[in-house]
Amino acid sequence: MEPVIQITREPLNREALLAAVAAPEVGGIVIFEGVVRNHARGKQIRYLEYDAYPEMAEQQIRRIVEEARQRWGAERVAVAHRLGRLEIGEASVIIVVATPHRAEAFEACRYIIDTLKTTVPIWKKEVSLDGEAWVEG
Repeated sequence: MEPVIQITREPLNREALLAAVAAPEVGGIVIFEGVVRNHARGKQIRYLEYDAYPEMAEQQIRRIVEEARQRWGAERVAVAHRLGRLEIGEASVIIVVATPHRAEAFEACRYIIDTLKTTVPIWKKEVSLDGEAWVEG
């Protein structure tokens, strides 16, 4: 299957992403959902803002997913990342990996999120009670 990759300003739909990768041959599905928390680096967070270079971000996510496919046989993958202002508790990223066996799904999902956070041109601004700052991850 062609991977589902979304870079969007709309709220993320976990159920739709899960449905996109489900199949009779799947024995393990791993979902990672990153949500906005109320604190970071000793500060109380009010909200986050995400920005990106969408075309390049999508291209790089496709490359990461292809690497996961080659390493763990992750043929069924969906990745969605939200842009714009996100409130506490909202999902900023959802990754769904479905494989015949659970171990490969866990490994591929972890690889995708860890690599995405360090290489894809998506930027996060934390807005706290003390001000705001662009930060990694």
